[in-house]
Amino acid sequence: MLYRIVTLIGALVFVAALFALIWFFCKKFLEHHGVKDQVSDRATVLAIWTFAGIAIGLLFAVVGAFVLGPWAFYRTLRGHDVSISDGAAVWWGFGIVVLSLGLTGASFLAFLMLVGAY
Repeated sequence: MLYRIVTLIGALVFVAALFALIWFFCKKFLEHHGVKDQVSDRATVLAIWTFAGIAIGLLFAVVGAFVLGPWAFYRTLRGHDVSISDGAAVWWGFGIVVLSLGLTGASFLAFLMLVGAY
């Protein structure tokens, strides 16, 4: 029972870490493309919608996260007037999703091995 509680708490921490990674990468993306005012607020909006796309995509199938996450990133980015082509925006969104999910997944797997659940 203790392992279940530790694993559940660890999973919640890693969900928060996933959002934090998405926010960080969105902020770096906006800074890289010359956005200067309200970068944190814009990164938060971009991260929320990207995270929502990933979450909904994970409900349908794991691959759905890699479709809906970049799509949500692209659709939200269109409202921020960042000068970037549509294709590049989708690929940037895909990269952010893959990197964030990869880092979080690998860290969670290491956590599960550490507590002996895997």
